[in-house]
Amino acid sequence: MEAAATTCYRHPSYETCVRCTRCERPVCPDCMREAAVGHHCAECVEEGQRSVRRPRTVFGGAVSGPAAPVVTYVLMALNVLAYLAEVVRPEVVDRFAVLGVALTGPDGRQYYYRGDAFHGYTMTGIADGEWYRLLTGAFLHLPPDTSFGVMHLLFNMLALWNIGRQVEGQLGRVRCLALYLLSALGGSVAVYLLAPDDATVGASGAVFGLAASYYVINRRLGRDLAALNRFLAGFLLWMLVSAAFTSWQGHLGGLLTGALVTYGLAYAPAKLRTGRVQLAAGFVLLGLFAAVVALRTAALTGG
Repeated sequence: MEAAATTCYRHPSYETCVRCTRCERPVCPDCMREAAVGHHCAECVEEGQRSVRRPRTVFGGAVSGPAAPVVTYVLMALNVLAYLAEVVRPEVVDRFAVLGVALTGPDGRQYYYRGDAFHGYTMTGIADGEWYRLLTGAFLHLPPDTSFGVMHLLFNMLALWNIGRQVEGQLGRVRCLALYLLSALGGSVAVYLLAPDDATVGASGAVFGLAASYYVINRRLGRDLAALNRFLAGFLLWMLVSAAFTSWQGHLGGLLTGALVTYGLAYAPAKLRTGRVQLAAGFVLLGLFAAVVALRTAALTGG
């Protein structure tokens, strides 16, 4: 005996004798999806896909195949846009660079701060509450009229392009972005701690953080140690050579931050690799940075 024909639950004008084997609703050929037994409707298929747990890497990133490295693209775009802004308005560098503390005199000129008090001089920098410089300076680069100039931007973007895609593929987009920003902050905090009188710019601290992350990731995955050691040695050599143009303190701070964050993602016990625990750990690290900045500010300004 044939089943009585009825109309599709989504297309009332279409008669059908086929029903979804999960919800029993009638479905037409446009709405039915092949299943192990019979057919499912589109809504049941979507509900089933939401309940399936997506596979993840050992670092917590979702295994999604050859997805586009969106975070890497966005970060590169932000760095390029910031560089265009400083080309159009050169004063952007002075306003947003990583600068611990400086004095601006009545003549408008900026002087390095050495702990002396000068009547009529205005203090500027992170010590004066401009904490945003810790992050904004990581998106700026040396102006084109300097000796290193645009090459500073090109070298950093080339490194970000090559390493960022690999790290993002393992950590996932959210963790990769968090690592980049934390490494940038770590580099800026190191500059503030070790060289507060220096005004520095550049994404190098964040890039060194990605390099350290790439090293830890590949060690965790058991890849060729000789190649990894050569890779890290190259970055350490870059740190020494580029010290003539940029801040080695920022490089070192970013490198240590990236290594610390990724080591936690790679080697923490499985029960501690949840998103909530990792988020809490990120806030703890931010709190540590804030404490270091506050203590350094108190030392520079006499409390």
